[in-house]
Amino acid sequence: MIKVLDQETINQIAAGEVVERPSSVVKEIVENAIDAGATAITVEIKEGGLSFIRVTDNGCGIGKEEISTAFLRHATSKLRTADDLLSIASLGFRGEALASIAAVAQVEMITKTKGTLTGIRYEIHGGEEIAMEEIGCPEGTTLLIRNLFYNTPARKKFLKTAMTEGSYIQELVMRLAMSKPHIAMQLIVNGQNKLSTTGNGKLKDVIYQIYGRDVTANLIEIDAMDAHMKITGYIGKPFVNKGNRSFENYFVNGRFMKNSVITKAIEEAYKTFVMVHKFPFTALSIELEPSLLDINVHPTKMEMRYGESDKLYHFVYKVVRDALLQKELIPTVTPDTAKETAAKRVAEIKENLAKPRIEPFEKTRIEQVKKVVEPPKQIVAEASTPKPVMQPVPKPVEPPVQEKVKIPVSEVAEEPVRYEAPVPKKEVYEQETLLLTEEAKPKHRLIGQLFKTYCLIEYENQLFIMDQHAAHEKVMYERLMKKFHNSEIFSQQLMPPMVVTLSPAEADALDRNLNTFEIMGFTVEPFGGNEYVIRAVPEDIFGVPAKEVFTALIASLSDDSGAVTEELFVTKLSTMACKAAIKGNHSLTDREITALVDELMTLENPYNCPHGRPTIIKMSQTEIEKKFKRIQD
Repeated sequence: MIKVLDQETINQIAAGEVVERPSSVVKEIVENAIDAGATAITVEIKEGGLSFIRVTDNGCGIGKEEISTAFLRHATSKLRTADDLLSIASLGFRGEALASIAAVAQVEMITKTKGTLTGIRYEIHGGEEIAMEEIGCPEGTTLLIRNLFYNTPARKKFLKTAMTEGSYIQELVMRLAMSKPHIAMQLIVNGQNKLSTTGNGKLKDVIYQIYGRDVTANLIEIDAMDAHMKITGYIGKPFVNKGNRSFENYFVNGRFMKNSVITKAIEEAYKTFVMVHKFPFTALSIELEPSLLDINVHPTKMEMRYGESDKLYHFVYKVVRDALLQKELIPTVTPDTAKETAAKRVAEIKENLAKPRIEPFEKTRIEQVKKVVEPPKQIVAEASTPKPVMQPVPKPVEPPVQEKVKIPVSEVAEEPVRYEAPVPKKEVYEQETLLLTEEAKPKHRLIGQLFKTYCLIEYENQLFIMDQHAAHEKVMYERLMKKFHNSEIFSQQLMPPMVVTLSPAEADALDRNLNTFEIMGFTVEPFGGNEYVIRAVPEDIFGVPAKEVFTALIASLSDDSGAVTEELFVTKLSTMACKAAIKGNHSLTDREITALVDELMTLENPYNCPHGRPTIIKMSQTEIEKKFKRIQD
């Protein structure tokens, strides 16, 4: 028998689409705060957000007559008709967030709009209204979410540990802070401050507070646009990478997104700059034409479709690639030992602890107001007493770093949390030292070889250490790649020809890709049965046995398309170059070292071998003198 579900069940099912875990709750509430014009937002959680979430903002608040409506499904102030979806600019617009959260948690809202004498305290548990009353409170909104999934225990069972769920929230707030550097954001986990940004509008300051000095010191700025797209922000130099994609941050029209087109464009741009299975750092803001953008693909609004994905791919790829090619990407090596680094960190922590503390929160007693027209004298007296009021941060003038906005909380029993936001350092970049340029070449001082493997060069108070194998490998690789792309690969006849035996599957793959092999410089003919004769091979394959190259290509044909792709060919060229390059523990003359440096100077990317390893690293005179205690840290 088919029956219509009751409203409570409908709400819980709908909640499952939006509220997957505690981080989903924080995302929806913070996005609403941003849409409400907040310039300061504080998120506080306990036990991974399962028992307690509090989000406080200084936005416009919600009027008394609209509060109940705000907790209904599909109630929103962002849309009026379906046509509005084509030009949506706000973060939240479905009108499901508050209703979905209230369906699976105990929710309390305290809100006050500008110009009103009192605010409203509203309580709703499991979708059922509990209370609505007037109280004294500052402008803005505070949402308290207690006992998430208390009425849906089956959903609770699939969540991870409190620590893991808390880490998801921390990662989310960090990305929200990067997407909105003009908003001061704070995150408090189990009473400890985990993040505090100043809201001064500088993305680099936010990156510094989240990722620290090492990342911030190795950023490349991005600022590019065409007729329909714009990209601003920062990318990391190739040696700033991780073994997963957690470093990749990009925001489309102000919203953190996941999109395979953008991800692929970024990672393809970094190819040969980073090692295989390593992923770069990015913090990019991408602005696209709203009419071509669909962010209504998934209830969480984390995925998107774009009407001109090919143009988007090529634009992102070109912008990132060009930025990488315009910077010298030699990593600086600091000789600090792990013990010294740890000692430095401890000293920094002690220094911060010794500084004066700032209390960002003050306790606000919530008084009930029974009459709007004639409030009790106690409330009137309280209203006349000056209170800390959150003021929007003027854009032209940066606020002092130590100036903090005080945000009230609703629970009297809790102790105030004390913390101090880290102060971003002014100078985070080192002066660029361009080694591989014609202008710098006369000032190179060749010192010689180290361990018959590394070439030492002095230039402008820097010691450059070149890995001779990685450098020679890159020279040979790019030489052949250039010939391949310019269709300048020539064949070299084999005398006598070489006979190879192929399996039926390999023979079939060869027949389907014979034209590609001919373009590469191979001449292959059937020789009867399952044997083939190779009469010619590419002219410049670095002395690697032709049979080995040919069989490697045949064996690596794509399982999906059965075609020798350019990507596969590039991979094999990398392997060929690696095998043929000068090895370590091989003596080189000064003349040979100089010739190798000259060859590097002609390359598009001389700083990484085809596998992504650095060809050159550097150490400053200052760092070396620190090790000899000539100067102090």
